[in-house]
Amino acid sequence: MSANLSAEAASAHASETAASETASSETASSEAAAAAGGGAAKVIADDVEALSVAAALADEFRTGAADRDAERRLPRAELDRLSGSGLLAVTVPAERGGADVTQETLAEVFRLLASADASLAQIPQSHFVYVNVIRRQGTVEQRAFFFGEVLAGRRFGNAQSEAGTKHVQDIRTRLARQPDGSYLLTGVKQYSTGALFADWIPVLARTEDDTLHVAYVHRDAEGLTVVDDWDGMGQRTTASGTVRLDSVPVPADRVLPHHLTFQGPQLHGAVAQLLHAAIDAGIAAGALSEAVDFVRTKSRPWFESGFETAAEDPLLIQRFGELAVQVRATEALLGAAAREVDSARAGLTEESAAEASVAVAAAKAHAAATAVEVSSALFEVSGTRSALDSLNLHRHWRDARTHTLHDPARWKIQHIGRYVLNGTLPPRHGLL
Repeated sequence: MSANLSAEAASAHASETAASETASSETASSEAAAAAGGGAAKVIADDVEALSVAAALADEFRTGAADRDAERRLPRAELDRLSGSGLLAVTVPAERGGADVTQETLAEVFRLLASADASLAQIPQSHFVYVNVIRRQGTVEQRAFFFGEVLAGRRFGNAQSEAGTKHVQDIRTRLARQPDGSYLLTGVKQYSTGALFADWIPVLARTEDDTLHVAYVHRDAEGLTVVDDWDGMGQRTTASGTVRLDSVPVPADRVLPHHLTFQGPQLHGAVAQLLHAAIDAGIAAGALSEAVDFVRTKSRPWFESGFETAAEDPLLIQRFGELAVQVRATEALLGAAAREVDSARAGLTEESAAEASVAVAAAKAHAAATAVEVSSALFEVSGTRSALDSLNLHRHWRDARTHTLHDPARWKIQHIGRYVLNGTLPPRHGLL
């Protein structure tokens, strides 16, 4: 297969997959139901239940979030609760036994979780991205197998980024084809969020013709090592680490042609970025909530205000109003972007994909700025005591500052401007 696979070939692949999907949907649905029936995970029925479960888990995860961050105590038990809740399977197609929730619902699930624990919320971001890859590029057999795994509560991590390369898309990990059709996978990945506790680790790699593929590697595969070495100042408990791949054997049916994703209109980047925007929106909401609680219960009024409580200070009231407007605007943009993605999924064209990407880019840029501003303003409005290390309120700012470095908002603004002014469609590189 050449590096410049023709659009006709891509279309043929999609048509063949769709036809096979219809032919065996009954069988696959039964297999998925059987996989989920082992008691490992609940199966969520619809959007309403997904939001209810997410809200309950957020309340549960909020307790202990500050201590987990302070001690860098990785959330294994919390992840098991997340898997068992069924939330990780909510985007599995209905014909495979899943709820197939809207992207608007999924974004709100992430916002709720991030408002409680931003590190924990980031862990399943890659999970949903790589479920989406299977949905778009998987064969019938691959979909049947992996959707069954997801319904049973299995987790996908990620092994994408590489350190020391020319740029983020300079992927040097290699998939070498073997005479029997299988592959050997070799490379080193950094910043592999969720890899420590993943059941499957999707690995971005290139084959001999330099086309991009995803190899879904089982965590127990020979030659695979995951190192717990993430030492970021924020997002400290994302179960990230270095993934080393030393001639890891990968069966042919565990490899998907990711380069086909970008041959035509696609929402891969929009979906991935929407979830990042939701995490930032959640961080902002969580920080504002902490500030409100602190000022109401702990802050002293400034002596010149003449009021008995800090919450009566008109200058603080003004600042809280400004911060609330920013948070509400971010949440509105997030919801609007999610609806654009849902609309584009219903009728995917170059134009609808572009509208979705631009809407998500706007939401992400605004959410990133809001998360950093509100988490910093928490100290401004709360006073000196809020800076005590023992309270660990600075985790909100550390999380915001770290997570928003994921990809630069300045380039999103560039693409929005080009689209608005000149009608230039955003690129299909998967980060927009």
